[in-house]
Amino acid sequence: MQKPLRVAAALTAAVLVASCGTGAGGAKDPQSAATAPAGSHAGHFSAPPAQPLRAGERFQELAMPAQYTPRAPNGGTDEYRCFLIDPKLTREAYLTGSQFLPQNADIVHHAIFFRIPPGAAGEARKLDDGTPGDGWTCFGDSGVAGDTWVASWAPGANETLLAPELGYPMPPGSLMVMQIHYNLLATGGKAGGADRSSIRLRLNDTTAAMTPLQTSLLPAPIELPCTAGESGPLCDRAAAAADVTQRFGAEVGGQAEQLVKLCNRGRPVTAGPTQHCDRPVPRPATVHAVAGHMHLLGRAITIELNPGTPGARTLLDVPRYNFDDQAIHPLSEPVAIKAGDTLRVTCTHDAALRGQLPQLRGTAPRYVVWGDGTSDEMCLGLVIMTGGS
Repeated sequence: MQKPLRVAAALTAAVLVASCGTGAGGAKDPQSAATAPAGSHAGHFSAPPAQPLRAGERFQELAMPAQYTPRAPNGGTDEYRCFLIDPKLTREAYLTGSQFLPQNADIVHHAIFFRIPPGAAGEARKLDDGTPGDGWTCFGDSGVAGDTWVASWAPGANETLLAPELGYPMPPGSLMVMQIHYNLLATGGKAGGADRSSIRLRLNDTTAAMTPLQTSLLPAPIELPCTAGESGPLCDRAAAAADVTQRFGAEVGGQAEQLVKLCNRGRPVTAGPTQHCDRPVPRPATVHAVAGHMHLLGRAITIELNPGTPGARTLLDVPRYNFDDQAIHPLSEPVAIKAGDTLRVTCTHDAALRGQLPQLRGTAPRYVVWGDGTSDEMCLGLVIMTGGS
């Protein structure tokens, strides 16, 4: 299953993976979110010890080329920046695990890693060299043709290990793009300190017995109106979508309409806290892990297989969503899916949290649609599978 839209992460997948604001992103119990202490996962990140290497594996740690000080463009409070990193692979390897190490967790909201194939390495280097400063601005994906999502991080996530024979192929000469979402809500979009994050790759160079993984993204619309007690110009859907476009450009700003076309199949927009999207499975595959990503207004997220049928299965059920816990969920047993099956992602958001969460107090009331910023929202399911390509 391919990416139906050029969406960011939300993980966040896993994921992510993921305001997504670092800070008190969400209380463990969303019902008591208003009392969550500010900065509950702020500060410098202390990574848990890595799990032991398995047969054929080795670690490789890669950091951003230099410290970077983010500044949000276009009057916003978020910056998405892509940095090119080179694992210097001289033979094929498989990425069997990764552990993102955010240096400045006060501002690092989430991260996604894309594999750049050897044939596109020149394009990636040209993009990097031709952009002033370190890295380049990017939304949705890396901006390089042929990129593939291979890793992500959001608060609460750590290295998740699947079976040792599963991994993402990394041909010799492959590069990686580290996309970081910097959340500058606390500083009103101004510089919030420097960051030089890194990632610890778990690579397996014995490739004969490996099975390739892929990550499929399942987005759904967000059509969340202002509460009955709120008013303002951005409570109009068209005005809110135009505001997203102004901050992030036409591609991100057009996501709301694209998702309506993709998921509603001709039905008009119906505003409300719960939205879903069904995606047909084009070819057989096996699901090994799942994750869900929303932002601060998220309440619940599920991923279902063939909902409403006798053989329906729930692959992910998060009834009390917590932004600070967006870890990937390996399935207890892999689940086979076949061509013609349906995968559904469903999200519930709550506009009332805007007046309760410290990060969002004082932000303008708005009709919330899909957007990449801290005060926008996402509904994104991530399905990690083998086969299906």
